[in-house]
Amino acid sequence: MSWDFPFARAEMLDSNNLETFEGLPNSSSYHTFLLDEEKGRLLVGAKDHIFSFNLLNISQEYTQIPWLAAPNRRDECKWAGKDLLRECSNFIKVLQPYNHTHVYACGTGAFHPVCTYLEVGRKPEDGVFRLEPHIENGRGKSPYDPRLTTASMLIDGELYAGTSADFMGRDFAIFRTLGKHHPIRTEQHDSRWLNDPRFVGVHLIPESDNPEDDKIYLFFRENAMDGEYAGKATYARIGQLCKNDLGGHRSLVNKWTTFLKARLVCSVPGTNGIDTHFDELQDVFLMSTKDPKSPTVYAVFTTSSNIFKGSAVCMYSMADIRRVFLGPYAHRDGPNYQWVPFQGRVPYPRPGTCPSKTFGGFDTTKDLPDEVVTFARAHPAMFNPIYPINNRPIIVKTDVDYQFTQIVVDKVEAEDGLYDVMFIGTDIGTILKVVSIPRGSWHDLEEVLLEEMTVFREPTSITAMELSTKQQQLYLGSDIGVSQMPLHRCEVYGKACAECCLARDPYCAWDGSECSRYFPMAKRRTRRQDIRNGDPLTQCSDLQHDEELNGLTTLEDKTVYGVENSSTFLECSPKSQRARTHWQYQRSGDQRREEVKSGERFIRTDQGLLIRTLSKSDSGVYTCQAVEHGFMQTLLKVTLEVIGTERLDNLLQRDEDGGGANAYAPPQPQETPNQKLWYRDFLSLVNHPTLHSVDEFCEQIWKRERKHRKQKAHMVQALAAKWKHLQERQKGRNRRTHDIQRAPRSID
Repeated sequence: MSWDFPFARAEMLDSNNLETFEGLPNSSSYHTFLLDEEKGRLLVGAKDHIFSFNLLNISQEYTQIPWLAAPNRRDECKWAGKDLLRECSNFIKVLQPYNHTHVYACGTGAFHPVCTYLEVGRKPEDGVFRLEPHIENGRGKSPYDPRLTTASMLIDGELYAGTSADFMGRDFAIFRTLGKHHPIRTEQHDSRWLNDPRFVGVHLIPESDNPEDDKIYLFFRENAMDGEYAGKATYARIGQLCKNDLGGHRSLVNKWTTFLKARLVCSVPGTNGIDTHFDELQDVFLMSTKDPKSPTVYAVFTTSSNIFKGSAVCMYSMADIRRVFLGPYAHRDGPNYQWVPFQGRVPYPRPGTCPSKTFGGFDTTKDLPDEVVTFARAHPAMFNPIYPINNRPIIVKTDVDYQFTQIVVDKVEAEDGLYDVMFIGTDIGTILKVVSIPRGSWHDLEEVLLEEMTVFREPTSITAMELSTKQQQLYLGSDIGVSQMPLHRCEVYGKACAECCLARDPYCAWDGSECSRYFPMAKRRTRRQDIRNGDPLTQCSDLQHDEELNGLTTLEDKTVYGVENSSTFLECSPKSQRARTHWQYQRSGDQRREEVKSGERFIRTDQGLLIRTLSKSDSGVYTCQAVEHGFMQTLLKVTLEVIGTERLDNLLQRDEDGGGANAYAPPQPQETPNQKLWYRDFLSLVNHPTLHSVDEFCEQIWKRERKHRKQKAHMVQALAAKWKHLQERQKGRNRRTHDIQRAPRSID
């Protein structure tokens, strides 16, 4: 995608029904989101500010609270060699709901993390939005460095956070702070536990019907452990720990005793067992199911490879994740001290098991036997990796100028079932809307790209996403601002039943008159929707005439002029992302149509047909047709007229000789006045072989324009003088008539 045309981007933004908050001059980094659908607002943490946006329209109504770093902390940050504007500010990193009236907020505080409570009121009409004056130490809750990510979740008054805990960014840990218990963390400076991690997400997932078994799952990426990989590599990880973990009694005091981690694999199987791995975990989204213990995990990955650039989305099941955590532990052994599965006796209760009545008689982790705690300290990693559903990604994008950054998923009810619709953010400010469609079963999925939308006026990475099912809106954060877009834009799929059906968008259906929002409870006989097959022949044949169904509706004839030996581009883009375009050519006066095949002179692209070198024989009618699922639709008919070089030279020469505007019109009698060649039609002829440069061509145009302006000015002056003369004559005539009427009649 090209970013060279700001007017085109503005047009795209307008057509996407976007509402945009373009940021404050003294703020940036709108990265931390907290969606509150009950109160109808979106809280956003940014540089030195916290915002509250109305979910209905973020650009019309919002409030803000400045929260700046203390001046002395800014000075200390600057003296430490940090950038005053980009680093020595308070970047809000944590916004977590604390109770019905308050939110817990933390920021970097100019490399001195700080936290406090944000009062938001019980109801929206309360109009309360203010920071409490009491400031707490934010160490272990927010990173020092604004460039580092943090993942946090507040559960039962306790904050679980994966973050860096020192000024230099070397001590990374998973913390639990606040609440009634003593703070607890992962083992310090042990690469087996954490090896320079970057945290992505924290989630609470029940293990059983007993709340004592609840586990916290953390998603992050980190460097491979020593001996795990020959070179330096990044691995995606999922970590687990028990919610009721209080640490050990003699060993691992105030340290997690139930922490385990496993590798998340997202790879494309290749020949000879060589897989293409996507290891840079960027974001995760948990899609709830009927069973709260088994959500589906969607994860976005990019590559750490220098060979190619790409992104992927993989799906994981909790059954597979739990199976790996119940498998063998990773253990270093043998002459080469390599990682192998542990074959010895595993102590009881199994390390990683929560103390509860479900799996044993231990009331707390402080009661665990010493051998269990010692084993857990030395074996935090599992040997087996976790593979995605179907052992491959559901989406892969390579050889494109962007990478995936964020993902949210919406479960949508359609006429023929439930579908997961993914909204994927990129690092150039675009959103991909993709639906998963089962082929034969729900384990064999087809991913259909519905739309690709631009949501920011500048290419900027999307760093935060929240989806409101109540408002049917998607909210997006970036360095430069916040955008809001609807989940469904049915009007973009055309004005025919066939086009609406081919779109295969679960949000949309043909209602008998237009492509509109699909409501499962609505009962309309004329409603048509087919997400699984997208077959308009069976869905729409009883609603429309055959010529409309087959795309043979009357098309506006378009005429394009080209110059011999120059190049031209015939633009034609189908609305559907999956349609293939076919071009046919019909010579002037000939009834036969020929297929336009790609070659040295003809290049077919997704946007249209490029003819590199025009000849007079290329004149004729070109037809662009879209083909999808065996359905063919005519999109465009364009008449191409190729002007010979000698004819163009004559036209240009006639104008130099003072032919005026009419000199642009081709002399053929069959051409209508609407087909006159004005100078703006020649802008596509800058590669004309008789013109030495674009400047020379433009100079000719400008000379003619100046000449025409002068002629027009002289003509206006002459007309004005003539008009004045006529007015004077008319006044004299009126005066004489008036005098004759007033003169007394003579008496004979």
